[in-house]
Amino acid sequence: MNFSTVMLELTQGMLVSIEIFLLTLLFSLPLGLLVALGRMSKNKILSGIMKFYIAIMRGTPLMLQLIVIYFSPFYLFGFNLKGFRFPAIIIAFSINYAAYFAEIYRGGIEAIPKGQYEAADVLGYSKVQTFFRIIMPQVIKIVLPSITNETITLVKDTSLAFVLAQEEMFTIAKQIAAKEASVTPLMAAGLFYFVFNYIVAFVMERIEKKLDYY
Repeated sequence: MNFSTVMLELTQGMLVSIEIFLLTLLFSLPLGLLVALGRMSKNKILSGIMKFYIAIMRGTPLMLQLIVIYFSPFYLFGFNLKGFRFPAIIIAFSINYAAYFAEIYRGGIEAIPKGQYEAADVLGYSKVQTFFRIIMPQVIKIVLPSITNETITLVKDTSLAFVLAQEEMFTIAKQIAAKEASVTPLMAAGLFYFVFNYIVAFVMERIEKKLDYY
């Protein structure tokens, strides 16, 4: 197998990795905010459920979560798993990262002085208006560095999709390396990940600079 063929196959695998990455962010970022709000709720039942959810997601390996989510419909309800592999990957990644993002959001929200809530109330803002117009813009600025770190970790974690036999980039690299008895495909995959992470870090840094208003 020549070098151009190897790079073509790795590029196709990279597209799958990027798809997992983007869909995970699309679902986990807003879900994480909802979980954070539930975690901070004065309702002890809701808060307790969210605490338990976060503890489970952060306390067990993502690899195990992938397996459980993929096979649960079959063992619990006898459902056919055909076509469920990729959705299971997205679900597992999303609920896992939502737990981490939830704690990041919570730290950002709790960092906002209580006086801002009181000032907004005096000005006639509702709780919803206060949160989305005053609090949330500040929270985003505070939590962005932590979210950037988790986002970079997500790029590398996409390789865990191999657990469900999803052919993303690293899985393809391992297959080619085994077939050709060469580490070159693995080195090329490492380069792909480095470039991908560099782009992600660059974009997040630009966003941070845009928000650096003081």
